[in-house]
Amino acid sequence: MIPIRLKMQFILQKALFALVLTLLTSQTFGQRKGIINEQVTHFELKSKNDTIDFIVFDTLLVDKKPILLFCQGSLPIPLYVEFKTEGILPIGGGISMFDLETMKKHYHLVIISMPKTPIIVNEVDIDASYSYTPNHLVDPPMFSDDYMKADYLENYVNRAVFVLDFLRKQPWVDLSKLVVAGHSQGSKIAANLTSSYKHVTHVGLFGANPNGRIDQLIRKTRQDAENGVISWEEAEKQMSEYFQLYVNACDKNQVKDDPSLIPWESFSKPQIETWLKIEAPIYLAYGTKDITSDLCDLVQLDFIREHKTNLTVKRYPNLEHSFFEVEENGQINYEKMHWPEVINEFINWTIQ
Repeated sequence: MIPIRLKMQFILQKALFALVLTLLTSQTFGQRKGIINEQVTHFELKSKNDTIDFIVFDTLLVDKKPILLFCQGSLPIPLYVEFKTEGILPIGGGISMFDLETMKKHYHLVIISMPKTPIIVNEVDIDASYSYTPNHLVDPPMFSDDYMKADYLENYVNRAVFVLDFLRKQPWVDLSKLVVAGHSQGSKIAANLTSSYKHVTHVGLFGANPNGRIDQLIRKTRQDAENGVISWEEAEKQMSEYFQLYVNACDKNQVKDDPSLIPWESFSKPQIETWLKIEAPIYLAYGTKDITSDLCDLVQLDFIREHKTNLTVKRYPNLEHSFFEVEENGQINYEKMHWPEVINEFINWTIQ
């Protein structure tokens, strides 16, 4: 028979150990790094082989709301860039394009930094596309090897799961709903995450390609030849180069020598079968002037064939891949951007 005094001491020791373990876990695996631009809270998670930075669009984290995880598109574009004259400005993840007040009214908006890419980058370390190029002294500037080796679909999905598992344990997160959305490459991440992570309740796919990545280059080449932009001889040459690129990307030996081939294999896998596996409601939005999303017009046929009714399609006439207007002469009008209305219509769809 253990004396009551020893029993109480044992219980107290267990409680103290659990408290210390909780504190250590929160510090090691979910460190709250601080506030950026008086706009977002920066978190850092450490997994076994990676450090994952992400932001939540709230500085207090008191109001309990569901999560909306937005998966950004391709390239190592940092979430913020520090410019010499303008200071720190939002660049990646759609931050500058969204109607943030409307989104924050209903959700905790979360964006994960690109792999092996600092969350804030100095302007000297970005190229003309705002991509992080730490090797900027090389001509032309190059992405880091670490980023190129991490730039594959499964890695993005695993990183998102790690972040969502952490967020679902926070007291300021409403677990009744979990919305995931992505644009372009991000749509592939969002779809594959939704098909494998049971907690996702709604998914939005923007500027998506049901056939993967490489095929849009082939289709664009054919379109250019049909419109007389290039000759069919030039089209044949370009297509041959694209086919060879994909051959190289699917060759493991070539990939070892050239990690830039990794995403061409990973993100060129057809997506339609993944979309058909999803049980959550799907919102598919795209511009009619977007060669990337041309094949989305046919997706409803696949869903009808499989007797699935969870697809909502929203076409935007005369808008291109990033929802800018296209003029009659084919030029993109960067003064007429429709992202706020596009994302707000999606938000309204999720709360109806």
